[in-house]
Amino acid sequence: MPSAAKPSRTLKRLGAQLRGAVVRCLADYRMIVEGDRVMVCLSGGKDSYTLLDLLLSLQRSAPVNHPGKSSSPRLAGSRSSDKKLDFPGAPVRFELLAVNLDQKQPGFPAQVLPAYLEARGVPYRVIVQDTYSVVTRVVPPGRTLCGLCSRLRRGALYRFAAENGITKIALGHHRDDIVETLFLNLFFGGRLKAMAPKLLSDDGRHVVIRPLAYVAERDIARYARGRGFPLIPCRLCGSQENLQRAAVKRMLSAWEREFPGRTESIFSALRHVELEHLADARHFDFASLGARGPAPRSELTRAREVVPMSEIEEDALASALTAQVASA
Repeated sequence: MPSAAKPSRTLKRLGAQLRGAVVRCLADYRMIVEGDRVMVCLSGGKDSYTLLDLLLSLQRSAPVNHPGKSSSPRLAGSRSSDKKLDFPGAPVRFELLAVNLDQKQPGFPAQVLPAYLEARGVPYRVIVQDTYSVVTRVVPPGRTLCGLCSRLRRGALYRFAAENGITKIALGHHRDDIVETLFLNLFFGGRLKAMAPKLLSDDGRHVVIRPLAYVAERDIARYARGRGFPLIPCRLCGSQENLQRAAVKRMLSAWEREFPGRTESIFSALRHVELEHLADARHFDFASLGARGPAPRSELTRAREVVPMSEIEEDALASALTAQVASA
């Protein structure tokens, strides 16, 4: 149940920081427009609770505007934050509907989410679909359940969205999820691919948005603790050991401890892709380079110029060189 205690100053500052990051993300990717009917997928975990809480706050004040030029995001969890948010234009009005998929997991406390949502006056629906039995029956013992479970869950949510006039499907993936997915695809799939903050489903019928894309997981965890959300642990896939994602998460955590800011830097790289410096001929016309003489000076040629390193990059390079010399 929502806590009646007055939030501390620290929690208020954190809430404002997260809210600002979400506003910037919504504006940068034009995630929500006037009259949208947004379905917030609520699992009972810290991420989806935080997503719903922040969108409810934005819905009350409606500052989700879309400037003509994309803003430059300051990631939640970074060392500095914006003092003021300024997104010109008229307020955007949108509807929110919280939707939970009851997968019939043994011991799932089905009353927790409805009680929480009713206490807050949030419109909601619960979809009942026994994906648990399907997954545990089909997947061999010892194999990861996440893939099939995710597909079944996505199918159920997409069907509901199509049947109920949903224009946007909001998921609780955060910055760390996106970076972890990048390395999962890199290490285990041989693809340079992550999670898009906004995407169109394969059938072209649904727009999926990830408003927490600029937010660090550690800040979501702090916010969820401060807000006292009634968290529901996932006993289906969350309890499985030796998952590839868990291994990548440990790797990134170790990097972050040794080089603070590395995860933020990696996410920033996803927003500053230079296709001509990769090797995918499907997305850059390498074959025609030089065919018509020297290319004019452009954004591509300017991109080759040396860019000064940030303090984080300088510290990381110095640490790496020191370690290399010490081991020589």
